[in-house]
Amino acid sequence: MTDYVLTLSDAEVARYRLMAQAAARSEKERWTAAGLTEGARVADVGCGPGAVSMVLAGIVGPTGAVYAVDRDPGALSIARRTADEAGLSNVLTSEGTATATGLAPASVDVAMLRHVLAHNGGREQAIVDHLATLVRPGGSVYLVDVDATAMRMHPPDAAGSVVELVDCYERLHAGLGNDLSVGLRLGELLDTAGLEQVDHQGHYQIVRAQPGLRPPPWAARDEWDFTLFAPIFTASARKPA
Repeated sequence: MTDYVLTLSDAEVARYRLMAQAAARSEKERWTAAGLTEGARVADVGCGPGAVSMVLAGIVGPTGAVYAVDRDPGALSIARRTADEAGLSNVLTSEGTATATGLAPASVDVAMLRHVLAHNGGREQAIVDHLATLVRPGGSVYLVDVDATAMRMHPPDAAGSVVELVDCYERLHAGLGNDLSVGLRLGELLDTAGLEQVDHQGHYQIVRAQPGLRPPPWAARDEWDFTLFAPIFTASARKPA
């Protein structure tokens, strides 16, 4: 897969955890509708340092399981340590890619993929097709990704040279063949994978400046003093029973 463009620093891990907390609040009903309930078996593909995996582990409980998969051994090490410290024995980490997770076909109730497609230009359909093989009949694939080309800032004149950073960030992804507006295509990807689309929504994730928090385009800045409005899309679909 294409290299992720941000270093997994302490600040980046903190950002993951804030995003996980925000997702648990804003997506609660959609998670439940997709089958993320007590006793469920969930694949968290591209789990990174496992921030969302830990939240999911609390939802599925000791009778469920979260299979946290990532290609980065360093990220998996953080995920394992976090799970151990929290006493979450139902988080099972393993190394794999989004097109070759190593998980058995039809082995999970829900396959979740968050903010991975935008970093894997040209592989989007292959990734979603693979996720579809992982879920049991009646199970769900749940996707989250961005339309970073529609990010907004407030107040607009507070960003200053940040606009240049946004342009550089977009050019970097374009050079890697990535689609920063892939969130718009989630439903199409699920349909092509042969799944029955259940939901496709978009909303703004509102991020206010906090010490140590660096949204991706601003990872090179020491500080920022504006509010970021980032368009986030979620989509879920079921495998025919």
